[in-house]
Amino acid sequence: MDVLREVAVRVATRAAEHVRRRRPEVFGCEPIEGDGAVQSKSTPTDPVTIVDTETESVLRDLLARLRPQDAILGEEEGSENDSLDGARWVLDPIDGTVNFMYGIPAYAVSVAVQIDGVSVAGAVVDVARELVYSAALGRGATVERADGTQEQLHCSGVTDVSMTLLATGFGYGSGRRAVQGAIISELLPQVRDIRRIGSAALDLCMVASGVVDAHFEHGLSPWDWAAGGLIAAEAGATVRLPAADSTSAQGAVTVAAAPGVSNAFLAVLRSAGALDPIPG
Repeated sequence: MDVLREVAVRVATRAAEHVRRRRPEVFGCEPIEGDGAVQSKSTPTDPVTIVDTETESVLRDLLARLRPQDAILGEEEGSENDSLDGARWVLDPIDGTVNFMYGIPAYAVSVAVQIDGVSVAGAVVDVARELVYSAALGRGATVERADGTQEQLHCSGVTDVSMTLLATGFGYGSGRRAVQGAIISELLPQVRDIRRIGSAALDLCMVASGVVDAHFEHGLSPWDWAAGGLIAAEAGATVRLPAADSTSAQGAVTVAAAPGVSNAFLAVLRSAGALDPIPG
């Protein structure tokens, strides 16, 4: 597992360097749409940039050299093999593309390796802050800063759900967003406050580091949670993930919560109907 973790950190860090360098070259001080640098995917508000596709190529090229025998699932290029058997690398070249476009410093490169559908090692690089989160199954989770210092990750010690700082995110389709908005209206009076960062991978790492106390979101794809979910779990969070072969359209929920509030938080989500899928 340690070797796989080292590979995840190496390739994610290299890809993050590419993202960091390319943003001012492509966008300067503001997002540019309509010139070929940005295209739409599932809806007009769901963008993919030229840097997303470039960065996935960087990741794939590195993995082809370091782990040529393993399968790859990437957000932009998909997978040539839908089987969950054996080792599969799950890649999100830029998680938080809208933030990346607008220059909001909350976007990440996420790299995980799964064996038979279970994440066993992964890394998430907070590109703007130059933080490298990583974990291996049964080995704990750490964050490494730009100065080389490293710290073991632990969830917050919150024990009262009413004091829970909650991170969440929303889908791109208006139908799913309407349901999510109704759920948020029920949750907001029951928690300390809600944050919408714009990157699920970073939300999960913030649960791991105690920056927020819990995260939930519907309709994440495997590349959104494969690394961050493992990092949160290895930091002590109670984590509930979609199936490894799930799709965003199925709308399954992802949950991570500090252990002191996990049972109460899940009960609050259940009461609000937030544990049910929101297809879209």
